[in-house]
Amino acid sequence: MNATHIPAVPETPNRTYPRWIETLRDRTKILIRPLTADDRNAEKAFIEGLSDEARHYRFLGQVKSPSDSLLRQLTELDYVHQVAFAAVVNDNLHDRIVGVSRFSTDASSVHCECAVTVTDDWQHKGLGTVLMRHLIAVARSLGIKRMVSIDDAQNVQMRELASYLGFSCRVDPDDPTQVIHELTIQPQA
Repeated sequence: MNATHIPAVPETPNRTYPRWIETLRDRTKILIRPLTADDRNAEKAFIEGLSDEARHYRFLGQVKSPSDSLLRQLTELDYVHQVAFAAVVNDNLHDRIVGVSRFSTDASSVHCECAVTVTDDWQHKGLGTVLMRHLIAVARSLGIKRMVSIDDAQNVQMRELASYLGFSCRVDPDDPTQVIHELTIQPQA
C-alpha cells in the first residue's frame, strides 16, 4: 500500500474529486475514483456479486438485488453531503467495481456515517484501508469532525480495520448485535 499518498481535495464549490492509482499489498495497482450515476449498473453488479455474508454486513440485512430506489440513493450523490469512491479494475475490457467507500453527513455537515465494502476476492490486500483513508481525508477537508460506522458485531474484519484506522468501538445501546465505530477527525496540521 502507498501509505505516504495523502489525497488532495480541490477547494472548488462543486468539488471535482481526483482519481488515484494505488498500489495494494500484493503490488496490484487499482484505480480509486468518485462513484457517479453512470455507475448504476456496475454498482448493481458489485452488490449482487458480494457474498451473502458481505451483503449482510454491508446492509445489516439481506439484500440480494438492490432496488432502483436503492441504486439511485447509492449512485446519485451531491458530493457535498454524500461522497462515495469506487475501486475499479478493468475486467475483460469492462470496468468492474471491487470496492466502495462512502459517507453521508447529518444536517449539520459536521458528523457523517460511513461504510466500506470490498468484494471477497479483493479482501486482505489493503483495499479497505486505502478506500477509507481517501474517505477520511475528504471528510477532513470538508470540516467533518466525527465519522461513525454501525456494523454487525460479528464483522471481525471491520472491527480490525476500524481499530487500525483509529476508530473507537462500543456496543450499540439500541441493538446489542451491532457495534458503533467512531472516529474523531483531527484538522490537518
